Amino acid sequence: MPRFSVIVPAYKVQAYLQESLDSVLTQSYPDLELIAVDDASPDACGSIIDEYAARDPRVTAVHLAHNLGLGPARNAGLARATGDYLIFLDGDDTLAPGALQALTDRLKATGSPDVLVYDYARAYWSGDVVRNRLSHRLSEEGPASFRLADRPALLAMLMVVWNKAYRREYVEREGLTFPPGLYEDTPWTYPALLAAESVAVLDRVCVHYRQRRTGSILTTRTARHLEIFDQYDRVFGYLAGRPELERWRSTLHRRMAEHFCAVHADPRRLPRDSRAEFFARASALLRRYRAPGGRSSLPLSLSRTDRVRHALMRLGARRCYRLLSVLRSAGLALGGAASALGRGLRESWLRLHYRVQRLLPLRPELAVFSAYWHGGYACNPAAIEAKLRELAPRMRTAWICDPAHAATLPRETVALRPGSAAYWSALARAGYLVTNVNFDRALVKRRGQVLLQTQHGTPLKRVGLDLQDRPAATPTTDFAGLLRGADQWDYLLSGNRHSTLVWEKAVPSSYTTLEYGYPRNDVFHRATRTQVLELRERLGVPAGSTAILYAPTHRDYRRSRPDHLDFERLLRDLGPRYTLLVRTHLTYADADRSWEPHPRLVDVSSHPSVEELCLASDALVTDYSSLMFDYAALDRPIVIHADDWEAYEAARGTYFDLRSCPPGAIARTQDELVDIFTTGHWQGSRSAQLRSAFRARFCSYDDGHAAERVVRRVFRGVRAGAGAEGTARARGAGALPGGRAGRGHPLGPRARRRPR
Repeated sequence: MPRFSVIVPAYKVQAYLQESLDSVLTQSYPDLELIAVDDASPDACGSIIDEYAARDPRVTAVHLAHNLGLGPARNAGLARATGDYLIFLDGDDTLAPGALQALTDRLKATGSPDVLVYDYARAYWSGDVVRNRLSHRLSEEGPASFRLADRPALLAMLMVVWNKAYRREYVEREGLTFPPGLYEDTPWTYPALLAAESVAVLDRVCVHYRQRRTGSILTTRTARHLEIFDQYDRVFGYLAGRPELERWRSTLHRRMAEHFCAVHADPRRLPRDSRAEFFARASALLRRYRAPGGRSSLPLSLSRTDRVRHALMRLGARRCYRLLSVLRSAGLALGGAASALGRGLRESWLRLHYRVQRLLPLRPELAVFSAYWHGGYACNPAAIEAKLRELAPRMRTAWICDPAHAATLPRETVALRPGSAAYWSALARAGYLVTNVNFDRALVKRRGQVLLQTQHGTPLKRVGLDLQDRPAATPTTDFAGLLRGADQWDYLLSGNRHSTLVWEKAVPSSYTTLEYGYPRNDVFHRATRTQVLELRERLGVPAGSTAILYAPTHRDYRRSRPDHLDFERLLRDLGPRYTLLVRTHLTYADADRSWEPHPRLVDVSSHPSVEELCLASDALVTDYSSLMFDYAALDRPIVIHADDWEAYEAARGTYFDLRSCPPGAIARTQDELVDIFTTGHWQGSRSAQLRSAFRARFCSYDDGHAAERVVRRVFRGVRAGAGAEGTARARGAGALPGGRAGRGHPLGPRARRRPR
């Protein structure tokens, strides 16, 4: 008896069926049977199912003689199911990697409930993947399992069959089956939840719900949408036979009204000549099944407009309903126009405010910093800001960041919200501006202002004007705008000679290049062993474990986050003494990270400091990320996983062939990566030789004093060489500006205190 029976009906989904079946059969949890039902599909679905059944004994092929519809096709699969739990998956949807392992773990933790509800994400044809907006209702806090009465808000979620696992014995005891017709999920899902003696939730995306551009029945204009009324007749018929469930009548009535209004409002569903009949039948059912004086159990408040719409539909007042819809649409349009007008007026006022502020004197004691497009306290700007406060305590610093990142700032640094009046005041009057990306394009640098561009990595991939012949790889084709921004730079920070040559050619302008090394790497020379051990403990790295930091870069030729490694298999092959710290690229910050949970896998994607992650790890595995140039300064092993070098080089272009001068061993496949670690090659003499040559080429200025050199040159004007001799000269150069007594905080008294 398998743990799971996965039932996949298929009708006219030949373009998606293979991906759907693969998503089941490649699950890391293999204890399953896959029942694929060909609903007499006129395309290649039947032959695809037969091919899978021929090569995998876990697949059962079922062929229906006639097209019966989604409900009967599921019933055909249900009749052959033998698993402990039933899972339904449509033939164009997919299971997320690791979903079945997560399900079985949760089922064990919750005592094998009758129904387990899990989350989903909509996978749009454009490539976007968006998680269910009601995912917060799947919080795992509280009792492991419960009755629906304890969590009635679950009924407010999408009432579909494929976001739940059902205990087969429970389904057979209740006699649950699917009816024919559209909206067949409705008379299955409501009874399954209402009658369950135990329900549990899993706060994890387990299904990717494909949003097809064409072909979906929910976007097909047909009179078959009137079949929704038969389905709700079945729901309330079930309720009538279970008097103990009568208390749910008001809740189901409200959900029915919401469903009817949603179908009626969707212009893609009902033909024009069916709309009057739909409204009349909806009105009849809403009157028939109304519970007089009953109140919904859902802890959700309806808007006044929705309450009126439900009442008008129930009363059959179609003209009033249409008038309300027109007025509502007009109100939304007017509201949008008013909002746009308000934004326009605010932007006009801020532009005027900025112009006025530019007429006021500069504040030479104020330095404004930013990093990573309004991110938190990080990278070279953070290291420079800290050193500036150390060497010039009377200087005042401010940091541009979104409110979500304000907590990362030191107490002495003022947070500036992008677009606010204080933000524009600071840009207009600060004596110094420091960033590792770009400031607002509306910035007009004034005479006397000093702008330092620190960059945020040594360029392996092509940048700037070198992307003119690669439009697919550049985020913007406005190269003239790029150069206008560079023309405002007074200084450009470079980590090594290679970077200097690249930037001066790729972004040519009249700035002064400071080949001083990267300040963000200074911490590598200051951290003590005790601090490193504390970092490892805080991250959850077990004592004695070898911590591998896996940090790949993004791919210009892909919209979604690529999965280069099978983490579960990698950790199994490496053995128990390894821990994997996984950091996805910030480009994929909002992407669904649905890899399988593992006790020796730590997701550090949101950790604020990549430098701390470097210090906490014993080795780095990366592909083409510039992090390798920084990590080399630690003189710790680096392994390159170059599984798609040719594609990456063709899409983005690189300045040199990394394979000819790598910082360590190179793996082209996951098996080669495992072999490099299990044989000890990752820390062998050959890897050490490669790393030494790499460090000599790219890390000659990483001596722990880069921030000091930058502060003394930019803020003091003291010229210093990049080596130890120059550093010594810089240390004796004297006081920095800001050492005199100030006249209050440069942003004014209200900006002095940063909210936490």
